[in-house]
Amino acid sequence: MALFSGLSEKLNHIFSKLTKHGRLTELEIKTAMREVRIALLEADVNISVVKDFVAKVSERAVGQEILKSLSPTQQVIKIVNEELIALMGSSNSKLNVAPNPPTVIMMSGLQGAGKTTLCAKLGMLLKKQGKKPLLVACDVYRPAAISQLKTVGEKAGCQVFETGQGNPVKIAKEGVAYAKSYGFDTVIIDTAGRLQIDETLMRELEEIKAAVNPAEILLVVDAMTGQVAVEVADTFNKRLEVTGLVLTKLDGDTRGGATLSIKAVTGKPVKFCSTGEKLGDLEPFYPDRMANRILGMGDVLTLIEKAQAAISEADAKKMEKKFRENSFTLDDYLTQFEAMKKMGGIKDVLSMLPGMGGKYKVREEDVDEKKLITMKAVIQSMTKRERDNPQIINSSRKNRIAKGSGTSVQEVNRVLKQFEQTKQMMKQMKNNKMFKFQ
Repeated sequence: MALFSGLSEKLNHIFSKLTKHGRLTELEIKTAMREVRIALLEADVNISVVKDFVAKVSERAVGQEILKSLSPTQQVIKIVNEELIALMGSSNSKLNVAPNPPTVIMMSGLQGAGKTTLCAKLGMLLKKQGKKPLLVACDVYRPAAISQLKTVGEKAGCQVFETGQGNPVKIAKEGVAYAKSYGFDTVIIDTAGRLQIDETLMRELEEIKAAVNPAEILLVVDAMTGQVAVEVADTFNKRLEVTGLVLTKLDGDTRGGATLSIKAVTGKPVKFCSTGEKLGDLEPFYPDRMANRILGMGDVLTLIEKAQAAISEADAKKMEKKFRENSFTLDDYLTQFEAMKKMGGIKDVLSMLPGMGGKYKVREEDVDEKKLITMKAVIQSMTKRERDNPQIINSSRKNRIAKGSGTSVQEVNRVLKQFEQTKQMMKQMKNNKMFKFQ
């Protein structure tokens, strides 16, 4: 996730300068917190939020006895981690469910925040959870908004209710009635947005709210707009009493201040975050996991969930057996990379591993997706026997594989070398107690 890469680097650099004494001095804490304050402000975090955050961390850290198992640096990181989690909402906030179906979810937000696509993303996520969602097209002003919702809805496998360019309040009521008649348990209403907040927009949203009595009013905000997103959220909340927030474009090159400020300013929880353009790129928002990513600690739980969605239990057990028996082949190697692509790409996967943030940040050149296409061509140009027994690949075989894949002998050698390095890494992980197979 590109979101906090700059902040992560700065925080890791600040923490690395703390001394190794058994007790943190007040001067050390003040110096570190001054730098943390600057790093947060540069990340576009709201200034009052920064002041409160730094004050809380300083109060807890000054003079604290260092735990036996932790260095002073680790103790400060632990405190910062806990305060970041508290700042973003402490725990995952689930969707409200109506006592009598359907549960109505009203989407709101400015134009360009990704609201229409978000409706389909949420619909797809709910379908995976066994729900039967209906998308309702109430944005009758923006050109092609209805056709866009129908397109993304079809891709998500969700039915769309629309009556064309009519009265949005009437369409919303008819959509809910349709859902009741045809057994839909969830209604997701795509409302109109504007380029900026105006009275006409807000009045219409208030009328839709009064007409359908939604269990959830989710505000979709663009994380790339920084503090503007926080101001928008505050204004919408005061008029609509939103129940939760959804942050989009967290995969972009943004400083991330909105993510850290928005809960503190609005008092409303972030319920979901969108991390990419694909319909599957919507995740429940977990403050503890986000805090871990910010501090370069990885996000193993989200990684596991992505893996479970991309790889069947049977395939996972089969691969585990191969690791145990050290019978990992080039076919398995290719399968693993294909699975990682389903999980969001190699860089996204590696960024969730502990130690891959901060000074160990994954670089673009380390995970060049084009090289993966070349690797696939090389492996697929091998015979089954060669893929199972790469040690038999001699010079003449390498020449044949290079010609068949449209690459070079050097490229074939690179693939074989990386495969051997991966096998060695798997062997080390198997012997490491942190990665012991159960």
